[in-house]
Amino acid sequence: MIATPEVDQQLDQSLSNLNTAKANLALAEITKNRYEGLLKSHAVAQQDVDNAIGNYNANTAIVQAGEANVKQLQALQSFEKIYAPFEGVVTARNTDIGDLINSGNSGGVKTDLFHIAQPGVLRVYINVPEEYSQGIKTGMTADLALAEFPGRKFQGKLIRTAEAINMTTRTLLIEVDVDNPTGTLLTGSYAEVHLKVPTQASTYLLPVNTLIFRSEGLQVGVVKDGNVTLTTVTPGHDFGSQIEVVSGLNANDQVIINPPDSIVTGQKVQIVQATLPGDTK
Repeated sequence: MIATPEVDQQLDQSLSNLNTAKANLALAEITKNRYEGLLKSHAVAQQDVDNAIGNYNANTAIVQAGEANVKQLQALQSFEKIYAPFEGVVTARNTDIGDLINSGNSGGVKTDLFHIAQPGVLRVYINVPEEYSQGIKTGMTADLALAEFPGRKFQGKLIRTAEAINMTTRTLLIEVDVDNPTGTLLTGSYAEVHLKVPTQASTYLLPVNTLIFRSEGLQVGVVKDGNVTLTTVTPGHDFGSQIEVVSGLNANDQVIINPPDSIVTGQKVQIVQATLPGDTK
């Protein structure tokens, strides 16, 4: 409840003015009717009748203006009570008893009074990298994993996309709705989202120690018939110890691990079978 004594006073004054205008209108209506009756017997002049009718019409307009003014102040007074547009939970309260509420048109900093959330269905916003944007379709499912729920997944449905690539991040913003009837998931949480996005080409994961950084671009050393071929590759996601390669490699390519800085195309190499943990001799 917001106290607005100045609006309450203006409304009381407008109601009083309206009652006065209605009283004057009632008197003007009686005078008009009497003069119209007397005109039939030629007891009054036509000018007097016209004056009475004009006075009645003027008072009618005054009453209508007063009623409009009262409705305007009643609308302003209705803002004293704040109604939520939907059922939910107040997640932030930025005002307290005794605070001065800004009407919003004074040019100062605007502060929300409350934040309310409807946790029954959560909207999850995801920035999908541009290379996967063509595989994003409305209606596909997504699995959410949260750190506070290890080993548990929550399924959602892709409702809509931005239909445009962000010029800064080069990503496509999408929205996934997740049913949350018991309020298990909290508003504002961070989640890891898994989408089954079909791609046009196969991608591969390589250890980061296979990469060669040169002026020609990102390259890897591929062994073909005992010779090195430096191949330019296009990176995808960087997973720390591994990196995704979206183009430039084939499934049967043999890539050199820890290539020296001096490696060049055509260099002879000998392939050594690596011993991995768990291998039997």
